[in-house]
Amino acid sequence: MAGVLERSYIEICGFERETVSRFRQITLNLGVGINAGGVKYADSAGGFSYEDSGKLLSVTSNRFIHWSTSGDTVQFVEQSLDTNLLNNAVRLRIPHCLLLPGGVFIQETLNNVIILIVTSQSVHRLVLPHPTRMYRSDLVTELQMQSIFTDIGKLNLNEPAHSYMLPFAQGTQSTAPSTSAAWISHQGEALFALASPSGSIIIVTLPPHDHDGTVSILELKQSSMMQRLAGWMPTAIRGDQSTSDLAISLAVHQLEDDTFVFALCQDHKLRMWSFKHQMCLLVTDMLEYMPVGRGDVKASPAQAHKLRLFFSSSTGLCLAIYLAVPKRSQFCVLQLVANENNRYSLDHISTLFSTQETLVDFVLTPTDIWAVWLDNDNQTVVKYISFEHNTTGMWNQVFVQPSPEEEVHIGEDQDPREIYLDVLFSPLRFTASAIIKALQIYKRGTERYSDLSWEELKKEVTVAVENELQSSVTEYEFCQEDYRLLQVEFWSKFYACCLQYQDVLSTPLALHVSPSTAMVCILKKGFVSFLLPCFAVDHLYLSSDEYLFSEEETPIAEDLDVSRDVLQLVQCLRLVNESLPEDMAYEMEKALDDLLSPEKVSEKILDGLLASEVNVIQDITNKLQDIFNPIVAMNMLLRELDLEADAETDTRPTGQSLRVRISLSQLYGSSVAASLICQAVCQTAMTRTLLCRDLLILQQLYLQIGDKVFLGASNQLLQLQQDLIPRCSNLLCTYHLLKQMSLTLSSSVPLDILNADLQHLSVLELSDSTTSTSNRSVLNPQTVVELFYQNVARKAIMSQIFSQQDVEGNQTMLHWPQMISSVLTLLCQFLWPSNPSFLFPECLMGNCQYAQLQEYVRLVGSWCQVNVGSYRFVLGHCYLASGEGQKALQCFQEAATEVDKEEFLMKLTGSDEETAATAPRLLYYNKVLRLLEDIGLPELVINLATLAISEAANDERTQAALWTRVFKHHLDLGHNSQAYEALTQNPDPSRQLDCLRQLVVVLCERAQLRDLIQFSFVNLHDEVVSIIESRARAVDLMTHNYYELLYAFHINRHNYRKAGTVMFEYGMRLGREVRTLHGLQKQVNCYLAALNCLRLVHPDYAWIVQPSSGAAYERPGASPKRNYDGEFAASPVSQQIDILELKDLEKEYILARSRLTLAQQDPSSAAIAGGASSLEMVTLLVQTGLFDTSLTLCQTFNLSLTPVFEGLTFKCIKLQYKGDQDQTEVWNWLAANQLPTVITTKESSATDEAWRLLAHYLEKYPSQNAQYHRCVINKLLSHGVPVPDWLINAYKEVDAAALLRLYLNYDHLESAAELVLEYVDALLGKGHQYFGIERPLSATASLVWLPYTSIDQLLRSLSESQINEKMYKNLKDKLAEYHRLVDQSSRHRLMAR
Repeated sequence: MAGVLERSYIEICGFERETVSRFRQITLNLGVGINAGGVKYADSAGGFSYEDSGKLLSVTSNRFIHWSTSGDTVQFVEQSLDTNLLNNAVRLRIPHCLLLPGGVFIQETLNNVIILIVTSQSVHRLVLPHPTRMYRSDLVTELQMQSIFTDIGKLNLNEPAHSYMLPFAQGTQSTAPSTSAAWISHQGEALFALASPSGSIIIVTLPPHDHDGTVSILELKQSSMMQRLAGWMPTAIRGDQSTSDLAISLAVHQLEDDTFVFALCQDHKLRMWSFKHQMCLLVTDMLEYMPVGRGDVKASPAQAHKLRLFFSSSTGLCLAIYLAVPKRSQFCVLQLVANENNRYSLDHISTLFSTQETLVDFVLTPTDIWAVWLDNDNQTVVKYISFEHNTTGMWNQVFVQPSPEEEVHIGEDQDPREIYLDVLFSPLRFTASAIIKALQIYKRGTERYSDLSWEELKKEVTVAVENELQSSVTEYEFCQEDYRLLQVEFWSKFYACCLQYQDVLSTPLALHVSPSTAMVCILKKGFVSFLLPCFAVDHLYLSSDEYLFSEEETPIAEDLDVSRDVLQLVQCLRLVNESLPEDMAYEMEKALDDLLSPEKVSEKILDGLLASEVNVIQDITNKLQDIFNPIVAMNMLLRELDLEADAETDTRPTGQSLRVRISLSQLYGSSVAASLICQAVCQTAMTRTLLCRDLLILQQLYLQIGDKVFLGASNQLLQLQQDLIPRCSNLLCTYHLLKQMSLTLSSSVPLDILNADLQHLSVLELSDSTTSTSNRSVLNPQTVVELFYQNVARKAIMSQIFSQQDVEGNQTMLHWPQMISSVLTLLCQFLWPSNPSFLFPECLMGNCQYAQLQEYVRLVGSWCQVNVGSYRFVLGHCYLASGEGQKALQCFQEAATEVDKEEFLMKLTGSDEETAATAPRLLYYNKVLRLLEDIGLPELVINLATLAISEAANDERTQAALWTRVFKHHLDLGHNSQAYEALTQNPDPSRQLDCLRQLVVVLCERAQLRDLIQFSFVNLHDEVVSIIESRARAVDLMTHNYYELLYAFHINRHNYRKAGTVMFEYGMRLGREVRTLHGLQKQVNCYLAALNCLRLVHPDYAWIVQPSSGAAYERPGASPKRNYDGEFAASPVSQQIDILELKDLEKEYILARSRLTLAQQDPSSAAIAGGASSLEMVTLLVQTGLFDTSLTLCQTFNLSLTPVFEGLTFKCIKLQYKGDQDQTEVWNWLAANQLPTVITTKESSATDEAWRLLAHYLEKYPSQNAQYHRCVINKLLSHGVPVPDWLINAYKEVDAAALLRLYLNYDHLESAAELVLEYVDALLGKGHQYFGIERPLSATASLVWLPYTSIDQLLRSLSESQINEKMYKNLKDKLAEYHRLVDQSSRHRLMAR
């Protein structure tokens, strides 16, 4: 930025945007009544800066107190430019005790800050802790600090140590002091010098606050006598003092052993009193320093003279006296000189004249006098002058903040309400206090608006004006133009109210200059404004004509001729500015907002001026002809305006200590400093926007009158057209951009949205330095430039300023003009869009200021050629936040072309070793894709990834990652075909396999199996099968159907044997793992499907390999197993491979079906049946009564039927003896078995049906030697149940001997004897057919035999029993007869041979 020219300053108002009352109210009631004839004092103000406020490493750096009085109230505010102070504002009211003008004095000691207050009837002392004593060390890390006023409420101000009532003052005009001075002695006493209306000076001394003592009062008067309080009578009562001696201004200077009291009196004389000796040491008539008119002045008493002191070790004590003489006011600067014998005199240093009339206040510094006046129009005028090195007597300018425009220009296409609201709530025009007071008057009510936020206040204003408008309307319908006029009328009325109150609050009360930092403040009724050094180019443009004509040189150019040309050129610019009508100025403003070409608009404006302002244009033309080299002069101005070349953004730390880093982190970090600095940026931008506008119009004028000015130099015209005009146009757009951003308020972002956005930004892995760290209240909304300054720029600025300084060694002094100029310059460079730094847009993005960022990019996009890609990127992020995904994608694509050229985008892509080999654009695409994924925009991810794939032709690794992304998001969106296509395009086999696995799993979970089956899977068939198999073996059988999927997959490809293998394995696992009715049902179906598959295969290939058990499955990717010692476990020995043919599958199917039948009949047995073998199943089936199924199972597995017959026999026995109890269960298992015939002729019981079933089975399933009959009879006999005749008859026909043995085994001797008898009869020919004997005993028949062993046992048993004697005899007889016949037959046979 242009060098600072400390020939002028500019005022920046520290407007607050808070509506909450921050003052704590304290009332000190001294019991003073209202005095009807009371004196009245003007409002006043003052300031105090800490001694170490200029030291960087001090707790009090850039810290000061300012106060103002009004009536009986004084309010104090402690402010810091470095840290926000808490509890820093206090309003003290002392009822009926009016504060004297300038009646507040602040002094600091080692431990305390002491405030001395003088009122019309009392004096007060407030003892507060010094900031250095409030914290244990200078190393303060808090973002906020407590003010010294924090605990003021704990003080008892009524105590004698704090307050004293003046016994001689009753608050009337004749007794109240007119002016005062106060100080703290070296002993800690508080002394008050009061100017008595009688002309004397009364000194009131309060003892040290921490010691007991009495108050003493003494009087300084012309007789040099001291009178004490005892017996003291004011001279006003005695009447021996002239009122011409009345002091109108007092000042005090402390020496080591004395104190001088200076009094400027109504008789125009300056008197110096020694407090120690109570005598007047010096009297000087100030009229002697007036060149003319002394007699007229002496005749009238002085009323407005003022006295100021300044002491420094180099110059000693200097006095400045302002002599308020109508039209001949002057300042006299004198130096106190001590002669021998302690005699003093005043040396005249300088006399300075002023044309202003009403002086408000002035301050004396070591080199300058600063003064503030009110002119005839009641406008503030501030100037300063060097009283030593001033030859021309011309005061330096201070460009004060002008009052807001009295009228607001509203374009035809603008809404009056919006325009007025923008003006009212602009950060530079109105304070919240003025708006609130205007609102209260406008609504004519007593409603308070002290607790509204900035936005809520705006709503209240809108509602109030609109309601007033609506209430005035009597017609229901009127045209739009009439309504617009009504809007303008009512809004202008409210605007006028705001103007009135703003003017009142802007009334200056005092000046404050910090001795340590040289910071100058104007203390006004409603706020404090600060004076900043004016840059050279702004100084030239803002200077009034009288100053501009007096300039002989300018730091813009070293050459005198060039300087003269520049001054002439600036005078022409001033003429253009003054001649420009308001509508034309608005036209350029609107053109800049609408991104129209400034060159064309300026040409149009010039045409309008040529048509309407002929005389002015002629004057400008004449002046232009006086410029020797206008091209050089313009170039010089443009160079000063352009901030691009000076940009430095290196903010790397320089190894400073922790203490220094903490101090730098807080320097100019308070809300006050941020608002002040950013308003200064705005003010600078506004000034330079006008300058560039006027220069552009002037350049267009040059083009039209070029031949007259350039004397035919076509090259200069060409340079003007091709270089200077485009540069000027670009600068105009830039400064307009800075101005708009400085006026744009930031948005309050809810915490959840902010956190979500920060999470999205974390994906980009940008520095967190641009994210929000401000703890500023919502009640005080920031502009976006303030937001940027506090969060990002300030740290970088301070690091850059102090990077090359030894802060600790040099005890760096914070010189305000130099520091603030450097900060402003660097901040503007950080905001300069043509510089490589991209911190400002990045900060807006990091703080969710999307609407403001969009506006910024819109304004910068048409003319700025730097960071084009970065702007497109952040605009894309804005579109993402507003839900405009396609626009965002377009911006991201446009930004990709600049990835390797712009710092921000290069930071975005990263630079680690892993990504070093990847093209920057591909890294950029990767970051954007991650951002889109994090936000949840899969369609955009697919589109961008597809684009990136086309650019990654030679990078297979990146291509694989991109295809994987495309696959994933297509799959997520349900685009199965596209996902499969992306899978097949992936060049990385491992990623392809991962995608394939994910495709299978997801489609299975979505039950979209048809899509999965129909994909061709070229070159991936085995992988698909492996994936599905591994998934099938790894997941729960009842929740996923991977086996069925694999079966369908093989069937679809006519691989029936594989399909059969899959279903058989599925069935096996179901039997092991899902032992439920449903599981058994699925198992049966699986085995049926497997059978069907094998039956479709050629018989030679109708076999499968029996699947291994679950533990033996080899899972791909499984980790190796270790034993207890940590060694790798030995691989399991491969098991023998079993081949299963169709018949083996049929057996498994029969077994599974029998299990299912059992579970259906008895659900509780499903868990047992699931793992039962065939033999076990027979037992379970028999127990349940499923005899048909058990018989089938026995036949299938070649098992004995004996268990079945035994089981059925037992059930018959139970039925036989239990009768008809619980017949339902019996009939159920009977119904489960199929009987050959149904008896319909008579009613049949369950027992009968059971016996019929047994008989049916014995008949249906014959066995060798009727072993099933034998087992049935054996069962019956073992339970002592009579054997049915049909069963005996059937069995004896087959094996009577076995029946006999059974009888014998169970001691059925009688039945056994009868059987033997019958059997012998059958052999002899009687009933032989019942025993299966074809031919009875004869000589020609076949051989017959008897079971003699069994018969012998029977005979032996019968012989041993007396009861069976008869039977024994009969049996003996029958056997004897048999033997006889056998003998006979044998003989016949022998004979027949």
